[in-house]
Amino acid sequence: MMNLYYVCIDGMGDRPIDEFGGRTPLEAASTPNLDQLARRGRTGLMYTVRKGVAPESDVAVISILGYDPFKYHTGRGPIESYGSGLMVNEGDLALRCNFATLGEGDAILDRRAGRDLTNDEASDLSKSVNDLVELESHPASFEFKNTVAHRCVLVIRAEDVHLSGNISNTDSAYARVSGLGVAKAGGENKLVKCEPLDKKKESMISAELVNEFVTKSTSVLKDHAVNKLRVRNGKKPANVILTRDAGNHVPKMFSINQKYDVKFACLADMPVEIGIGRLAGMDVFELPPPSKNIQVDLELRIAKLEEAMKTHNCFYIHIKGPDEPGHDGNVQLKKEIIEKIDTTFFKKLLGIVDISNSIVCVTADHSTPCTLKGHSDDPVPLLVAGDKVQGEEIKKFGETECAKGSLGTLSRGTQLIPMLMKLIRAKSSKAK
Repeated sequence: MMNLYYVCIDGMGDRPIDEFGGRTPLEAASTPNLDQLARRGRTGLMYTVRKGVAPESDVAVISILGYDPFKYHTGRGPIESYGSGLMVNEGDLALRCNFATLGEGDAILDRRAGRDLTNDEASDLSKSVNDLVELESHPASFEFKNTVAHRCVLVIRAEDVHLSGNISNTDSAYARVSGLGVAKAGGENKLVKCEPLDKKKESMISAELVNEFVTKSTSVLKDHAVNKLRVRNGKKPANVILTRDAGNHVPKMFSINQKYDVKFACLADMPVEIGIGRLAGMDVFELPPPSKNIQVDLELRIAKLEEAMKTHNCFYIHIKGPDEPGHDGNVQLKKEIIEKIDTTFFKKLLGIVDISNSIVCVTADHSTPCTLKGHSDDPVPLLVAGDKVQGEEIKKFGETECAKGSLGTLSRGTQLIPMLMKLIRAKSSKAK
């Protein structure tokens, strides 16, 4: 069977930037190895969920791995909690959280507490929250866990009722649309109350417990020694916990290995992708959390991939890199990170992979335009190369050139995996 190397570059897609002469960061970046792959393959664009949906990463990854998010998605909270090692039983309430900076009048000054919260600082804050906060509005307990930097998860367990995920976010930057977590355009950057989205008793109890947790944890964080030191050092305090994307069970997803008779390895470093990989039945080769040296992170991926290649034939490789500078509006850093991915990861990938007996797919889970500082519904670049895939006259791997590609524009991310599975089977049949 042919090997499949499926690389998702988180937040790679973007919009034209004046600073780059109307080119996107991907188009402005020097990417000789991605350009080579594009010339050896077919290109196009893809709406990772569907047009009009600016998806969060969990929704998008579920979709581009072939699972209809409107059927399988149960909220980012349960998936990320599961990927972080917390137990999520049926009826538990799980939420994705951020340590953030709260100002006067409930204004959110920074949704990520300056994006410089260390894991040690977050662990100290989390310990105090777990030790000092007690839920009393309803008989319930909770587990709160920091994961990577400002990111954290919360699982609330009630003693006598199944809690409901049908509640709103306290993070005003995100909304719930048809049960999916989506980036919210515009709106006030304020801490808002969690509200039940229906009139059921369990939804009302769930919202009340979340509000109680946020209020009491804010009191604990306000004068915490970690935050006092951060303020003295000119940093933003992590003095509030934002919650979003609630759910009360993990999704029951079919095994991608059994469905397609393959052996998938998932290489990921973030809890949400780790959780999705496990739920999809993949063997997860966990990587350490992202460091401040992306070259080291990328070299670790290559080393882990070489290990996985001994036992597996399909590989889903998630690279976080460009998403964060997109959120920060840092166009130069996004361009530089894309260049590092090309020269470090793809150059080495092409050195260890037999392209004549493999399929390589490169795409993104969503666009994160620097001008928006958030996710958008823009279609993402897509390339599929390898074996005898007919090459195209493409000048540069990027949004503009991919829009002209022979793959056209996929209207749903769920279309991609079936296409790739069909391709590796067809090529395998020809090889026999």
